[in-house]
Amino acid sequence: MEFDEYLRREHRALLRFAVTVIGDARLAEEIVQDVLLRAFQRWSTIGALDRPHAYVRRMIVNEHLSWRRRWSRVEPRAELPTAAEPDGTGAHAERAALVAEIVRLPRRQRVVLALRYFEDVPDAEIAEVLGCSPATVRSIAARALARLRVRLADPGSPGGTTLLRPIPTEEATR
Repeated sequence: MEFDEYLRREHRALLRFAVTVIGDARLAEEIVQDVLLRAFQRWSTIGALDRPHAYVRRMIVNEHLSWRRRWSRVEPRAELPTAAEPDGTGAHAERAALVAEIVRLPRRQRVVLALRYFEDVPDAEIAEVLGCSPATVRSIAARALARLRVRLADPGSPGGTTLLRPIPTEEATR
């Protein structure tokens, strides 16, 4: 039997077999192509066998197994990071805890903190909004920040975390 005749008769069967064995149609086509190229080069020996189709099928299986072994040594593999990389969830959790504590503040303190730190509004404009003096705005802001420091620095308090740490004073550092 000539190689051309064998190819016309068995090519589809070889592809079906390869797809069944390999599970990936594109990879199966590549492997069948490689096997048929090698079989063509040695067809005088293979064509003289009693069952050349069984031999070519065995070549497909061997190529699949050796292809996996060969490319597992050559293909680049992603390296896992050795150290844990920060993913940013801690910062989001801290911000959520801070916002939750701000919500628990009295309304005037929330307004002052929101305008002063989130909107970057000067004390004089905040005073106009609240109908008070700029000194009162500063006082309200100081009380709000003190309350947040206590709540966020004390993990034992309801909703408390170690988010804000008290700023050390000169007396505390002595």
